[in-house]
Amino acid sequence: MPRAERLEYENTFYHVMNRGGDGGRINIFHSEDYYLAFLRALEESVNRFGIVIHGYCLMANDYHLLIETPHANLSRTMCHINGIYEN
Repeated sequence: MPRAERLEYENTFYHVMNRGGDGGRINIFHSEDYYLAFLRALEESVNRFGIVIHGYCLMANDYHLLIETPHANLSRTMCHINGIYEN
């Protein structure tokens, strides 16, 4: 059965997280270059989708973002970020 469509709202805050495979035991950031590439992907998403990033935490095996979406476009934004950043 497919997952229900996620509702998105304008001017809403979201806590978004993603972690490496095997229950988070696999790293998604392997060196400083990986962290910098992810931050560039975030910057591009801010410019392209108009999101506001209020906070973030990048760890070797996961990341957390506090995102505000003035245009109700969280899914498009996250597809873009996760599509650009390949670990």
